[in-house]
Amino acid sequence: MTLLEAIAVLLAGVAAGTVNAVVGSGTLVTFPVLLAVGFAPVTANVSNTVGLVPGSLSAVWGYRKELAGQRRRMVRYGLASLLGGSIGAALLFALPESAFEAIVPVMIAIALLLVIFQPRIARWLAARRPAHASPDGGTGSAVLTVGSGVYGGYFGAGQGILLIAILGLTLDDELHRVVALKNVCAGLVNLIAGIVFILVADVDWRVVALIAVGSTAGGLLGARIGRRLPAPALRVVIVLVGIAAMLQLLT
Repeated sequence: MTLLEAIAVLLAGVAAGTVNAVVGSGTLVTFPVLLAVGFAPVTANVSNTVGLVPGSLSAVWGYRKELAGQRRRMVRYGLASLLGGSIGAALLFALPESAFEAIVPVMIAIALLLVIFQPRIARWLAARRPAHASPDGGTGSAVLTVGSGVYGGYFGAGQGILLIAILGLTLDDELHRVVALKNVCAGLVNLIAGIVFILVADVDWRVVALIAVGSTAGGLLGARIGRRLPAPALRVVIVLVGIAAMLQLLT
C-alpha cells in the first residue's frame, strides 16, 4: 500500500466504525475501499472483519449506559450470535460469494420495512403477547439472531440493520437500548469470525491495524452521535443507511 492508500483505508475504518455503532453496514464503506486499493475479495473480507472488532468494542463501551439491566439478553443473544458467526465464517470457505449476493438486498429491504413499521408492529405484538411472556424475547428471536450471525460471519454488510429489526420487534424496549444490544451481538459475530479467519485464512495485518485504529475512533464517535438522536431521527438514519447499502449492493 502507498501512503495515500493507507490513509484511505484508515479513514474508511473511521467511517465504518461510526456507521456500525449507530446502524451497521460499515463493511460497505471499508470493503470497496480495500478492493479499490488492490486486495483480493476474500483477503479484503477477512482482514476487514478482524479490523472491525476493536470498533465494535468501542461502540459497546460508548453505549454502556443503555446496556444497563440487559445482562440476560446479552448472554442469550450473545451466545446465539457466536454460534451464527462461527457457522457463517466457515461458510465463507465452503460457498461461492455469489451464494448470498442475490438475497442480501432483499434481506436488507425486508429489515428496513420492519424498522420503519417497528413501532406499529411492536404495539400489535404487545397487545397479543401472553402475560407470562419473557421480556427477553422467545425462542424465535434467538433463532433469528443465529441466522443473522450466520450472515454476519459470512459477509456482514447489513447485519446491524437485520439485528435492529429482529431485536426491535421481539423485545419490549426503546430503540437506543436495542441498538446497544445490537452492538454487542454484531461485535461478537465479528470476534468469532475474526478468530476463525486468523486461524485459517490469509489476513493482511496492515489492513487490520489501519481499520482497527480507525474503527475504534469511529465506534466512540458513532456512539456519541447515536445516543443523542431522538428515536424517530435514529430510525430515519437507519433507513437512509439501509437504502444506501441496498443500492450499493444492487449496482
